[in-house]
Amino acid sequence: MKYLTTTKMTTIYFSIFLLLFSKVTFGQQKGSPKSKPNVIVFIADDVSVKDLGSYDNSFVQTPNIDFLARNGVQFNNAILTTSSCSPSRISIMTGRYPHNTGAAELHTEPKKNFKSIASELNDKGYYTGSAGKWHMGELIKGGFEKIHEDADENGDGGEDMWIPSLRERDKNKPFFFWFASYDAHRVWGENRFSDTHAIDEIEVPTTLVDNDSTRIDLVNYYDEIKRFDFHIGEVIEELKRQEIFENTVIIVMADNGRPFPRDKTRMYDSGMKTPLIVHWPKGIENAEESNSLVSSVDIAPTILDICNVNPPESFQGKSFKIVFTNPEIKFRNYAFAEHNWHDHEAHERMIRTKEYIYILNFRPDLPNQGPADALNSASFRSLLKEKNEGNLTDVQSDIFLAPRPTEELFYVKNDPVQTQNLISNSNYTDIKVNLKKVLLEWMEETCDNVPEKLTPDWYTRDTGKKLKDNFGIRGELPGEEPNAENCNAKGAF
Repeated sequence: MKYLTTTKMTTIYFSIFLLLFSKVTFGQQKGSPKSKPNVIVFIADDVSVKDLGSYDNSFVQTPNIDFLARNGVQFNNAILTTSSCSPSRISIMTGRYPHNTGAAELHTEPKKNFKSIASELNDKGYYTGSAGKWHMGELIKGGFEKIHEDADENGDGGEDMWIPSLRERDKNKPFFFWFASYDAHRVWGENRFSDTHAIDEIEVPTTLVDNDSTRIDLVNYYDEIKRFDFHIGEVIEELKRQEIFENTVIIVMADNGRPFPRDKTRMYDSGMKTPLIVHWPKGIENAEESNSLVSSVDIAPTILDICNVNPPESFQGKSFKIVFTNPEIKFRNYAFAEHNWHDHEAHERMIRTKEYIYILNFRPDLPNQGPADALNSASFRSLLKEKNEGNLTDVQSDIFLAPRPTEELFYVKNDPVQTQNLISNSNYTDIKVNLKKVLLEWMEETCDNVPEKLTPDWYTRDTGKKLKDNFGIRGELPGEEPNAENCNAKGAF
């Protein structure tokens, strides 16, 4: 029998020590699956900023989202690039303005395979998945390893595959999930949270008629938001069970405003301002509210920054990660948004600062009632009835106004619902001139344009019924010029 020398035994023990040390130490280094942050984006369908508890809505029940807000950063001035489902989602995912994706209108798809949050993270070793509403076309799917988009599989609210997605992922990789609810999109259906909210307790927006029909419409909407919130809570518990909650970045937001008249598709805050909450125990030490102005085009570069991945040149936004530690830093001077076809012909552009909204309407001859689903609502029928009887207030009459002002200017601090157009007020002339100048510069720098022949109405503007002669016809999309697909200009910040 041979015996090992002391020198050899020392060498063996030292080698074992190095092996164990490397597993413990280097296995936790930056770049390992356990140290890289995970990311989940929860995106609601048609929810305005004022319809969550943490945003001072005392009627809606959103305890899980409120918990994330209390322990993270809540953004009070997050502006979408459009208040229209598919163009907004594509814009968020690609970090590009809608007219720069080739998918500026509802139900259109990008014209080329732009880099996205998912494609860039997947290239860096992230597991990437989506569950719930998709509505972003085929090309963007290339960045995802697994997509659950079947409505039967996802359930009525679109959330049934969130937990299975977390459990079935490749656990040797950090992950990025896009969890997209169908809530609170019309039409309403029964759900386990039906009748959660009492119709006599809610506050009806001044833009709507306060009657039982409108109140029932609103509580059904709130009940779907409650379901969205419930499933977020279920995911939080699953993250804790898997012991990954602390290092998971959770983002809660919406794609556009509530599906009611004067909200969804409109350029006002009820359409364009999104709730935006970022929760990350390992990366956000102090819970804060931030009034810094940010754009949804900034979300993609921010997520990549969190994950230590350089953004591609195609992204037109910039990371607001710095706001996590300095919530009141002046991040943006301007945010920009657009209203293109969504059931009806439209072309509006908007520039927003923390204090002002300026809107330029290239189709002022047309009324601006909202999308077809809102026109088929009890709330709209109540407005139409009161209009015919001559009982509407000025703000309620806004959706029927035609022709509309070519320009609108609002001082949001004193006018949170945007009812007082200051465009003819000489005290604000300099502000109007400057904002219009910056907006037109942004349009030029980002290759925006106003096509002569836009997509026509597919639905009537008084009933939301399908116009058979127009249905399916497409005009020219904004940005359809030779260099539009490759335009990476970021415009003014």
